[in-house]
Amino acid sequence: MSLEQAARLALQCLDLTSLNEGDTPATIEALCRRAVGAEGRGPVAAVCVWPRFVAQARAALPAGIQVAAVANFPDGSLDLPRVLAEIRDIASAGAQEVDVVLPYAALQQGQAGEVAEFLAEVRHATRPLTLKVIIESGVLKTQDLIKEATRLALMAGADFVKTSTGKTPVSATPEAARAMLSEIQASGLGHAGFKASGGIRSVADARGYLQQVADTLGTDALQPRRMRFGASGLLDDIEAVLAGQASQAVPSAY
Repeated sequence: MSLEQAARLALQCLDLTSLNEGDTPATIEALCRRAVGAEGRGPVAAVCVWPRFVAQARAALPAGIQVAAVANFPDGSLDLPRVLAEIRDIASAGAQEVDVVLPYAALQQGQAGEVAEFLAEVRHATRPLTLKVIIESGVLKTQDLIKEATRLALMAGADFVKTSTGKTPVSATPEAARAMLSEIQASGLGHAGFKASGGIRSVADARGYLQQVADTLGTDALQPRRMRFGASGLLDDIEAVLAGQASQAVPSAY
């Protein structure tokens, strides 16, 4: 696909994100303005914010743009009461989606059963919201652990499996995406989606992930219900490409 085609697809599938410690209401106001889009550019799929900004974002955005918030973020603990409280707050504030960090350290320590139980409770608590499970693939590192985390998320009923929080040294990589997508394909779940997040700043990088999704799940999966990008800087390059300018970002993963 051309860079322009990739830019349009990436825009439609973008979770425009701001999860900085210093975020303020003014930050979220600006984020929502960008999410809606200027003349000649359509809207993003969703915005992703801290739970405390959900109500503001929901009020500022049209109904067609989803609001997502993070829970168990970024540490990925096994503290279920804390996470369930976060989910209640997110849902009551008006979000449609929640991105929950899988307890990846517990999985590394062999506590797969505890992780599975945690995810089952999270899935029950998040319905009917869209659930994205962040496996933190850059910390899990090995293909075996990445695949196991993906399977656990899918078995629990996750709508999306997401690579990363963006808060660790290694975020999304083509290798992790390949492992995750192979598990989504093997699951036979026609609704399950993939979200690449962390370090994706160029349309060229986004194109690589779009191609992987198309090759593994089929071109029908290239839509927001099955493909998302979690990013902030990627929108700058999307806008440059759609404006007919040269790509402004240096590709990293591809």
